[in-house]
Amino acid sequence: MTRSLQTPALGGHELPSYLEDGHSLRSWLLSTDHKRIALLYFGSITLFFFVGGAAATLMRLELISPSGRFFSNDGYNRLFTLHGVVMVWFFLVPSIPTTFGNFLLPLMIGAKDMAFPRLNLFSWYLNTVGGLLVIACLVLGGVDTGWTFYTPFSSLFANGYVILAAMAVFVAGFSTIATGINFIVTIHTLRAPGMRWMRLPLFVWTQYATALVIVLATPVLAITLLLLMAERLFGLPIFDPAQGGDPVLFQHLFWFYSHPAVYIMILPAFGVISELVACFSRRRVFGYTAMIYAILGIAVIGFFVWGHHMFVAGMSPLAALVFSFLSFVVAVPSAIKVFNWTFTLYRGQIYFEAPMIYALGFIGLFTTGGLSGLFTASLPVDVHVTDSYFVVAHFHYIMVGGAVSAFFGALHFWWPKITGRMAPDGWARFAAILMYFGFNFTFFPQFLMGYLGMNRRYHQYAPEFQIYHVASSTGAAVLAAAYALPMFYLGWSLIWGRRAEANPWGATGLEWQTSSPPPRENFLKTPQVREQAYDYHPETEAPLHEAPEGRRPHNPQGAGA
Repeated sequence: MTRSLQTPALGGHELPSYLEDGHSLRSWLLSTDHKRIALLYFGSITLFFFVGGAAATLMRLELISPSGRFFSNDGYNRLFTLHGVVMVWFFLVPSIPTTFGNFLLPLMIGAKDMAFPRLNLFSWYLNTVGGLLVIACLVLGGVDTGWTFYTPFSSLFANGYVILAAMAVFVAGFSTIATGINFIVTIHTLRAPGMRWMRLPLFVWTQYATALVIVLATPVLAITLLLLMAERLFGLPIFDPAQGGDPVLFQHLFWFYSHPAVYIMILPAFGVISELVACFSRRRVFGYTAMIYAILGIAVIGFFVWGHHMFVAGMSPLAALVFSFLSFVVAVPSAIKVFNWTFTLYRGQIYFEAPMIYALGFIGLFTTGGLSGLFTASLPVDVHVTDSYFVVAHFHYIMVGGAVSAFFGALHFWWPKITGRMAPDGWARFAAILMYFGFNFTFFPQFLMGYLGMNRRYHQYAPEFQIYHVASSTGAAVLAAAYALPMFYLGWSLIWGRRAEANPWGATGLEWQTSSPPPRENFLKTPQVREQAYDYHPETEAPLHEAPEGRRPHNPQGAGA
């Protein structure tokens, strides 16, 4: 029986952990415990991460040669479509909210579970059904439209299994809506006594903002996909210009969802990085209130910038100017977050353990991706780089360099809480550093060749671009090793890893005041919160250096009632 080595402030070590609450398959597949559902999601998204990663590996192998040796034109189209659909809708969108959000949200606010535990489990089943439809699509031959499903190609001319792929995304969308509703109601109604809004950890604020965006934006995607299927199945004249339809309407509807979806993917990462930077620099988060307004500002402004994806699709100069201006505006709250993380580090007592290295890597990669976004927001530059590898690099610096780095940082930070075991920090630091360099070797050359005119989605290209593709493919091999490595040492730690204390990092949040791993009920005592978040040191004193094993928060949130 797993027991915490340190007596936690809010108890839990007297009770069996959630991992000991039944060992049968049925006890997992029918569990309404938010922590077990988080692990079910973790299994699903890990599978899809490696499916999408395998497709990316095959693409990079194909692109080593300018003549495209292994795939036909149609085969390559199906390959990059599979990569995009799987990675966007079955890994990046659900990754942090459904795993760490599910596991941590009730713990961080002092609740026993989600507001709707059965709905939580139902959302996992919906996600699984969507995933099975995608796998069925892959087995039957795939789809060749690209992950954006642009009409009228997807509705009239594509030969792949468009309906199956669109239905998979449709079902997965309802899964995220259910999760979003659950998060919003949980945060509003189940906070522990004393856990006021301005005492919430920033991770909770980002989950709240993400849930709002999911609930408001995802129905638009669902309607759009239904219209696409209606035109393809029944010939309704919706997007076909020959029948009086408008193909640009599809792009408007698609990007009205898909640009906010960028923030669905990256806002939770902001919350993770805020937790990591504060904990491993032993500092209060600089500008906590400004960070909250920045999170909410990104969520709101993100709904008004979709048009910058369509500068070359046809719009009035005034509309283009407005969308360009708003795209610059949304960079302001993003920059506030980077500045605040930097000032949190200033004069902090920084510990370069694996989660912190992932966090620092995130800040570097996200900043590079964000600055390149200013170029794509600029109308004349965007026209030059549209549909080029510059856009591919920009997107991956934000989504992979940012969101995936944060995911791995979160995995290493909360691994002791989830499993009750410590990961080997030497291997973890090596994997984090390898990921940073592998990522830059993979995607930075794509900025250069994109600016020089290399179009995306082509597997045959001019020979002068080969040096960039070979460099990118070499970096991808390093990156693949960095992604695979944690699977081995984290698996090793489940059996041979050192047992984790309740609060091995000396963090302040409520989730660290219960045992590792937590009991089914999360807390033995009802938390009473009288402290602000991130109280790592007295307000008028700088943090002191402490030995890693002796780190303690100055004033952790929560004490027993």
